[in-house]
Amino acid sequence: MGARKGPPRLKTTSEGYLVFRTFRSIVVVAGIGLLAVACGGGEEGTETLAGAVEIDGSSTVFPIAEAVGEEFQIANPDVRVTVGFSGTGGGFKRFCGGETDLSNASRPINDTERAACAAAGIELTELEVAWDGLSLIVNPANDFVTCLTTAELKRVWEPGSVVSTWRDVRPEFPDEEINLYGPGTDSGTFDYFTETINGEAGASRPDYQASEDDNILVQGVVGDRYALGYFGYAYYTESADRLKLVAIDGGTGCVAPSDATITDGTYAPLSRPLYVYVKHAALARPEVRAYVTFMLDEAATIVPSTGYHALSAAEYSAALAAIQAVAG
Repeated sequence: MGARKGPPRLKTTSEGYLVFRTFRSIVVVAGIGLLAVACGGGEEGTETLAGAVEIDGSSTVFPIAEAVGEEFQIANPDVRVTVGFSGTGGGFKRFCGGETDLSNASRPINDTERAACAAAGIELTELEVAWDGLSLIVNPANDFVTCLTTAELKRVWEPGSVVSTWRDVRPEFPDEEINLYGPGTDSGTFDYFTETINGEAGASRPDYQASEDDNILVQGVVGDRYALGYFGYAYYTESADRLKLVAIDGGTGCVAPSDATITDGTYAPLSRPLYVYVKHAALARPEVRAYVTFMLDEAATIVPSTGYHALSAAEYSAALAAIQAVAG
């Protein structure tokens, strides 16, 4: 199965479920006439799960949460799963504000966010769910860029950058304006990239096309011959026929992100883990506990279908044990 797409407006699955997406969220609801099936099966006397699971955060992690939500919904059509993609920072604001049960993140929670959660009395558990290779992308019509060094990326993206044409990046490149596309400031991908490339999280030139929705960035690069953008690997794999990967030289030669290089760590320094944060109080609700259990039980199958890279079975088992210890 290929990587799943980001949010179209509306689709109906073969099982009859409606998947309705607003600009910033996906809401999964049961189709008319479907029988409720409990997480443990539809046998007589088995209590059917009902309620809602509210999730927000990273657009990078969104395809994983979308896939888990859709599969979970098949077994539990009376549970409404809502997944937003307001960015890692935006997700933590809602999570620490008591608005969501889980928060998707493409970077670890920072000290300020952790303190906000603590001040609100919110206890949490961090789960690693997948690996991503943050990818640099150009338009396929770009026939001169195959590899960029991390030093060149810093010159392009650092605050106060004077790079305005491709020739400013490298003398042999054409004297054409370089058009930049990247995540907005609420994105964990933005934080990770700026810290890794520019040396400080959040430190970036401001004059680029920014969006927390990676699909918008994809469309921007697809329509711009002289574009340079960055976003999660899954969004590249979903549109690989319309995009061109750029290899990165972090000091040991040019390496492009791929299943192999992300998994073995040779795609450096832009390989990274992806996270889901779980609110302890939410685990007291059967539908949330069932969703998190399902996510970890099925991650080894679902994560690769989204274009990301699964952890080991032992790692998912350890995460499940940690959740079960919290849930009691």
